[in-house]
Amino acid sequence: MDNENIITAVNNILQKNNSDAFLMNGNSNDADMYFSTHFLTPDPFTYVQTKDKTEILLVSDMEQGRAKLESRVREIRTLENYEYRTKLKATKDGSLAYCETLAELLQQENVRRVLVPYDFPHYTAQTLKERGFTVTPIRSPLQEIRAQKSEVEIENIRTVQYACEQAMSAAIEMISNADVKDGVLFKKEEEEEELTAQHIRTMIEYRLLDYGCEAESTIVACGKGSADPHWEGEGALRVNEPIVIDIFPRSKTNRYYADMTRTVIVGEASDKLKDMYEAVVAAQEAGLEMVRPGVTCGEVHSAVCDVLEKRGYDTPRNNSQVGFIHSTGHGVGLDIHEFPNVGNNDIALKEGYVITIEPGLYYPDVGGVRMEDLVVVTIDGCENLNHFEKNFVLSD
Repeated sequence: MDNENIITAVNNILQKNNSDAFLMNGNSNDADMYFSTHFLTPDPFTYVQTKDKTEILLVSDMEQGRAKLESRVREIRTLENYEYRTKLKATKDGSLAYCETLAELLQQENVRRVLVPYDFPHYTAQTLKERGFTVTPIRSPLQEIRAQKSEVEIENIRTVQYACEQAMSAAIEMISNADVKDGVLFKKEEEEEELTAQHIRTMIEYRLLDYGCEAESTIVACGKGSADPHWEGEGALRVNEPIVIDIFPRSKTNRYYADMTRTVIVGEASDKLKDMYEAVVAAQEAGLEMVRPGVTCGEVHSAVCDVLEKRGYDTPRNNSQVGFIHSTGHGVGLDIHEFPNVGNNDIALKEGYVITIEPGLYYPDVGGVRMEDLVVVTIDGCENLNHFEKNFVLSD
């Protein structure tokens, strides 16, 4: 979405709420802050948009030069424009001095009624209220704006997804080539060292670094513990047990995420696991076939649940604690989980949305199976950004 559309969307929210300005405070780790400013800095700064469509960045003096060069916001002001050091000397409290600086800026812009996102700092909001401002928390208007990706954003995600697939390939190759001894996988040509989830995570991280990406909390979950969808996994990998590998890297430069999951097994899969895997793949295919503009997230989710229920598996529709126990997917962009939630809701998909389709089945006595692809909603369907094969059994 271009700059003018961002400004217009925020301005519409201001008019609807009869407010003078929208205000955010944070650093570039906050996806909304980065999206609205295109400015990267680890230090907190403030973004303001007033009802007359004026955008302002309030930054430290040290960041002024970079902000003018890099940010899409043209009006850059510094703390010393408002004599921050004098305020700091008087208050002996950096946070209070910052609030006093912010209050002066807002007064200068004739702002009294302020909208802030739900996660706006409580202390700052309370101090502004004490200075006579009306501060109203709202769901960030930028989250829905961010959901509809531009061609540039989609290309950024595509690049990260390619890196993700290279990391997945390296991980599965390492697992497939492992030696087996007494039901345990061992590192190739190192018979005395077991191959662990930690080894696979390290390989994934190394490969992602080759492509300028990073990842945290990568899942390499083997055995019955994989029935917990977010268990990262630890310890030795074993034969005849499912290994769920979920990688969700972020580019260190463009800041966008990608996401994919594969489930593999070395050795022999039980009939139960084979049936689970086939059901998950069929459910994912049904979900992917539903994705197109105008279709609701609930309709996609129902298509997935229909397939699983027909095959005898529990789904969220019967409130089960086993089987399929989460939503079908989620938006991906500057956050790994962002709008929309592809679950039981009436949110209609739009062209440019980037979402996952990731059904899974989880049984504590067996383990888990999950399959996840990342797709772009197109004018007449979707483009799957995943090209990585779906093979369950790696060796017999």
